[in-house]
Amino acid sequence: MRRSFVAFHLTLASVVFVQSVLGVIKALLAEPDANWHIFSLGSVETVAAILFVIPLALRFGGIALCLVYIVVFTAHAILGEFELWPLVYGAGTVFILFHGAGYSHRALHHRST
Repeated sequence: MRRSFVAFHLTLASVVFVQSVLGVIKALLAEPDANWHIFSLGSVETVAAILFVIPLALRFGGIALCLVYIVVFTAHAILGEFELWPLVYGAGTVFILFHGAGYSHRALHHRST
């Protein structure tokens, strides 16, 4: 069970990271200043996704991700676009937030004896 939980955590963080980096790149390639909001949210999301895999920073990263998802969902809803991916990512993030990383920071510093 633990391995599947860790796999879910790392998969979620990886997908969020890749998608946010792609969003940042897309925003940078657009007209100047046209997508500053996408660049800003994508940048925050990228850093938060990295923090989300570090056990000592998991809570901070997870909360930041949830705030990004709320902003994205709300902004799309205001525009009449009901994107559901922020809800799915948010649910997964909250699940991990409640249960923890499934691995400790000590496991990342494995010492051979």
